[in-house]
Amino acid sequence: MATPDDPREHAEQLMAALTPQQRQAVVEALRADGARDWLDDMLRTPEPVIGEPPARARGFRIRLDLLGATPPVWRRLEVPGDLTLDRVHTVIQAAMGWFDSHLHRFRTGSDPRSPYFVTSFDVEEGEDGVLEDTVRLDQLLTEPGDRLWYDYDFGDGWHHILKVEAVLDEPPTEVRCTAGRRACPPEDCGGLWGYSELAAWVRGGCDPATVPPPFDDIDDARRWLPLDWHPDRFDVADATAAIAAAMTMPVPVPEELAALRARLERRADPTLTHLLEQAASHPVLPIGEAEAAQLLEPFLVLLDLIGDGVRLTNAGYLPPALVEQLADRTGVSGWWIGKANREDLTWPLARLRANARALGLVGVRHGRLTPTAVARRSRHRPVALWQHIVSRLPLGRTDFDRHAGWSTLAVVAAGIPAEHWHTEIGALLQGLGWRSEGRAFLAPAAVANPTLDALELLAGTTHRGRLTGTHPAVTATARAAIAL
Repeated sequence: MATPDDPREHAEQLMAALTPQQRQAVVEALRADGARDWLDDMLRTPEPVIGEPPARARGFRIRLDLLGATPPVWRRLEVPGDLTLDRVHTVIQAAMGWFDSHLHRFRTGSDPRSPYFVTSFDVEEGEDGVLEDTVRLDQLLTEPGDRLWYDYDFGDGWHHILKVEAVLDEPPTEVRCTAGRRACPPEDCGGLWGYSELAAWVRGGCDPATVPPPFDDIDDARRWLPLDWHPDRFDVADATAAIAAAMTMPVPVPEELAALRARLERRADPTLTHLLEQAASHPVLPIGEAEAAQLLEPFLVLLDLIGDGVRLTNAGYLPPALVEQLADRTGVSGWWIGKANREDLTWPLARLRANARALGLVGVRHGRLTPTAVARRSRHRPVALWQHIVSRLPLGRTDFDRHAGWSTLAVVAAGIPAEHWHTEIGALLQGLGWRSEGRAFLAPAAVANPTLDALELLAGTTHRGRLTGTHPAVTATARAAIAL
């Protein structure tokens, strides 16, 4: 810590007294005189001082305060000292009630320029420093009164302080919240100023005539606010339960999907993590022969109509008579506008054939559309055919197809209603960095997503055109594909 005789402090005081133009002139003069290395060292934020892990782990009783909140918003926690900072971050998010939707940072002093620990996201962005997941809490805090600072959401600027109230001889086996006051501010409410206005409005009874910005009206505010949110409401049991859920190890998923989950988490986007947890928490509908036959109906109809093979037209399409039969038996003719006798003009049937090929059920050989070996073996054993389809998901080989496919499986596995599939998948793809013509990716129907095509066909899109509601058997299919 700097003392009154510290040259660094004197230099900072002198620089603070100069105008911006004078400061720039000093910097340029120092650089011109060959003092670049010395100046860069002076301006560089030092790395944090880290102690050795104690020989025996202990615990801490810590008070966590949201700085600047009036009246105070705080939590009292009992934590094991061997938690690494990335896990402490998880505890703070759950205990406070944040959604972990923004970036965060731990620092060792109250000054924003204090030494801090870098996150995985910082490293991805090219920043050097001490990784938070390599440092234990008991390497930074050792006795009552020791403090650590935690920043969340650099836009709204939520600053917290963790202060040790007591050292526990025996570390708790799990993190507990033992006390606290008041609800966490809603995410993205505009920092302390926006939170104060919002809290005052709710405490005053939510007068429709005085709705605070940025809401248009009281209905807009109620839709945006967390359910039953009140600034003075806090339940210690709920906080402890939230911590326990957050500290549970991630749901095991295939390596490719786990990499996407980690990528989004590094960007402070927990959406995929939450979807996978939601998927793993719900019971699965068993898929028997009857359920599989109903799911696979459009594919089974296609296989039945082509038999051992059918010759395609010179343009490579299904014969018109077969197209009409396919439209009638799959339900497309019941809602399709037109004759539904040309494959190239009846996109639901063209999509069915393309998807059956992508799933390895049909192939084209010498101008004939024929069933594959697995389709011939399993066409009368729906469960076996369903298991084959599950093994092929997600479809596609390009990065976009794989990202879109895994995102689709996660959304559907979570039991999201079909009318929201496109929106939810689009949000995940946007979080993964995909854009459509330079703008946010919204997963429009025009963007190819063969995995979504397959699940929509299983959900009965040939009968309805537009899907709504939940589809337990399709949810079970998606969950089987991600091994939940």
